[in-house]
Amino acid sequence: MSHVKHITRRQSTRIYVGKVPVGNNAPITIQSMTNTCTTNIPATVNQIKALERIGVDIVRISVPTIESAEAIRLIKKQVNVPIVADIHFDYRIALKVAEYGADCLRINPGNIGNQSRIRSVVECARYHNIPIRIGINSGSLEKNLQKKYKEPTPQALLESALRQIEYLDKLSFNLFKVSVKSSDVFIAIESYRLLAKQIQQPIHVGITESGGARAGAVKSAIAIGSLLLEGIGDTLRISLAADPLEEVKVGFDILRSLRIRPRGINFIACPTCSRQEFDVISIINTLEERLSDILTPMDVAIIGCMVNGPGEAKFATIAVSGRKKSSSLYEDGIQLHERLDNQTIVDQLEKHIRRKAHKINTTHHIDIKTITNL
Repeated sequence: MSHVKHITRRQSTRIYVGKVPVGNNAPITIQSMTNTCTTNIPATVNQIKALERIGVDIVRISVPTIESAEAIRLIKKQVNVPIVADIHFDYRIALKVAEYGADCLRINPGNIGNQSRIRSVVECARYHNIPIRIGINSGSLEKNLQKKYKEPTPQALLESALRQIEYLDKLSFNLFKVSVKSSDVFIAIESYRLLAKQIQQPIHVGITESGGARAGAVKSAIAIGSLLLEGIGDTLRISLAADPLEEVKVGFDILRSLRIRPRGINFIACPTCSRQEFDVISIINTLEERLSDILTPMDVAIIGCMVNGPGEAKFATIAVSGRKKSSSLYEDGIQLHERLDNQTIVDQLEKHIRRKAHKINTTHHIDIKTITNL
C-alpha cells in the first residue's frame, strides 16, 4: 500500500546466531525460551520442535547446572533452530555449553567471577565463533547501582549495560548483542533509546516479566512496537507467563502489524454486533487455529454484515461479507459468483484460503525462507 510508512532501521553491526543473521538490516528475528526442565530432554526437544513449526528463529534454554549443560549436547542433536544458552554465575557451565555446540551465550560478564574467569569465557566464545548476549534486567541490577539510583531507572539500566560491555571491549570481543529490559513500559523504552545511542552492536528488545498472555501482549506490543517504529531492535522476545508458542505468535503479530516482516495470515474481523449474519468470533478463533500452518502472507477479512464488508474486501486477499443465509465471497477485491452457506461457512472459508495460499505460492514461487531472508 502506498500509504505505508517506511521504517528506517538503526544501523548496527551483524552477528550470527547459528546461521541466523542478527543486525545490520537483517530481518528482525523472533525468539522464545523453553519453560521445561532442561534435563528433561524429551520434553524440552518437543517444545522446541513445536516452536520450530510455528516459525521461531532462535530458542533460549536456561542452563543452571552442569547436568543441564550435558543435556544441551543431546538437545542440540535433535533440533534445527539455533540455541542460546542462558547462564548465570558459573563460568564452567558457559565453557561446557560452548563445547557442546550452543550457538550463543547469554551471560553478564560481571556476574560470573573474576577477570580470569571472564577471559576464559570470552576466549571460548571467540574460539567457537559464537556471540554473547548481554542481558540487563531492572530486577537484577547490581547492588551498588540499586543504592546509587534508589530504584530502576533508564540511566541505571544503561550504566549496568555499559559496565558489562566494558568487560568485552577490554578483551577486543565485539560479537555481542545487548538487551536492557524492564517490566515497566516507559523505563524499557527510554533505556533502549539511550542504549541505541551508545553502541553499534545489535539490540535485543523486549519487556521482561510482562505478565500473563493478554496483559503481557499489550505491554510488549506498546513498548516493542514503539521501539521498532523508531528503528530500534534487531531481534525480539515476547516474555509471557504463558505457553512459549504464544510468545512467538504475538511476536509475529507485532511485526506483521507494522508491515516489517509479513508472514502468515493477517485476519481482519469486525468486533460483531446484532447485525452479524454468522458467528464471527467463533469463525475467527477456529480459522486462526486451523490455519496456523500457512506461512504465506495474506489478508483475510471476516466481516459479519454488509456495512463494512465490501469496503474491507477491496483490499483483502480473501474476504467474506455477511448476508442472510449465504454470504458474499471476495478474492483479491473482486466479488465472486459463489456464495457461502452461513451454516458451513468456516469449512468453506478454510478451503478457499488454502487454495489461494497454494495458488500464490505456485504462481510466485514463494519460499518463506526467501521472504524472511533467513
